[in-house]
Amino acid sequence: MFLENHFILHYLGRFDNNCFTVQLQGKSYTIGEGKPLFNVTIHKNIPKKELLTSTSLALGEAYMRKDITIEGDLFTALQCFLSQKNNFSMDRHALTNLLFSPESKKAQKKQVTSHYDIGNDFYQLWLDPSMSYSCAYFKHDTDTLEQAQHNKVHYILEKLHLEKGMTLLDIGCGWGYLLIEAAKKYGIKGYGCTLSKEQWKKSQERIKALGLEGQVDIRLMDYRDIEETGMTFDRIVSVGMIEHVGRSNYPLYMETASHLLKEKGLFLLHYISGHDEIVESPWMRKYIFPGGTLPSLREIISLAYDDDFRVLDVESLRCHYYKTLMCWYHNFEAVRDKVMSGKGETFTRMWELYLVGCAVAFYIGMIDVHEVLMTRGTNNELPMTRWY
Repeated sequence: MFLENHFILHYLGRFDNNCFTVQLQGKSYTIGEGKPLFNVTIHKNIPKKELLTSTSLALGEAYMRKDITIEGDLFTALQCFLSQKNNFSMDRHALTNLLFSPESKKAQKKQVTSHYDIGNDFYQLWLDPSMSYSCAYFKHDTDTLEQAQHNKVHYILEKLHLEKGMTLLDIGCGWGYLLIEAAKKYGIKGYGCTLSKEQWKKSQERIKALGLEGQVDIRLMDYRDIEETGMTFDRIVSVGMIEHVGRSNYPLYMETASHLLKEKGLFLLHYISGHDEIVESPWMRKYIFPGGTLPSLREIISLAYDDDFRVLDVESLRCHYYKTLMCWYHNFEAVRDKVMSGKGETFTRMWELYLVGCAVAFYIGMIDVHEVLMTRGTNNELPMTRWY
């Protein structure tokens, strides 16, 4: 039992680029050299088999259960471990069902709603008033989260070169903020789709409250069913949605967007991108985004040209997402007691780990977020410079 309990200490020793301490069975151990940046207390042993099957899953679950606790800055601790992710273990064969979950319509609806239908009351506690749950755009260091989310939406709308009377489709429109802003500012006719009943319900309340029933139409439906309506659109936007469709469906997703977009129309795709096409992050896929898969930039560009798209511009907003996530985390911590009373401590610690872990991943460049602007076919009528 002594050796089994101390395997965790031996295992943590591989993350020695930074100095930290480990408290185990009443004794203190130092990993790395220099002044310790944080302390890890191991209250309950993590079995060797679990660590070797998936380091992220084993440590993540242990943190959720409070089998391990961290004294010090959580961001610093996670940065220490994630910056040495090459030292993580992962038995891909043992994790096959988790890493390669079903990508059917039925499965994806269940996966999406498991995250977004937690409840509007929950998201309202820590998102900004616009209920924007994607990367904000900080024009100035002093921008609040609410201002930065407003910036993001209007930056996207400017990129789309909207004109009064155009039709705009938002694939995976969330709570409808982007479409509502587009309708108010540009006088477009907005259409949206979502699989989340909670998001759809909130969007209907917003549309009605603003008197936009005849101008913004948001439906509870799968994006693959929009073609059946026979509608086509002058502009299409999709923010943080393609990550949920699954790698096997990327070609269909891009093909569907191409079919729905009018000739010379503009399509803006905003998504979290991975560096490669390897499915990882077992903890995230189990607890936060079941079925979530990050396209690489090269995948998206290649698929765009497999259809009739012409890429105009690609922009990385990585640092903006790091800052967005830290704003969410600080908001979340301010209402931590409310969350814990309603959802429990395990859920609360899970979301803390998710928000800070993602902030670290963007900060150190493990993942990125890209906006890809493209046209369907060749469009010579747009400004020759980046008008936005």
